[in-house]
Amino acid sequence: MAEKKTTKKAAAPKAEEAKKATVKKAAAPKKAAVAKKAAFAVNAENAGFKAGDVYQALAAAGKALTVKEIAKAAKISEEETLLGLGWLFKEGKLVAADEKITLA
Repeated sequence: MAEKKTTKKAAAPKAEEAKKATVKKAAAPKKAAVAKKAAFAVNAENAGFKAGDVYQALAAAGKALTVKEIAKAAKISEEETLLGLGWLFKEGKLVAADEKITLA
């Protein structure tokens, strides 16, 4: 009977290790997703450069684009795209209609 107790005790730690391994695997993707996000400085110079990137992307497309499409064409983040769009809207360079944006 002593052998059965030893077997049961040995099985319990293995089950706990398997649970810990599962928890670690589930937590890893969350860290990877957070690491992808990059920060950028919000200042007049940077906003002007992003506005130029947005303007060039819209001019090259020659048609109205969504924010996601502009970001992809300009190869910048959506946040940077919005910063550039704000600059261009303030200058009256853009027209927005039906969730798409085009040059004025």
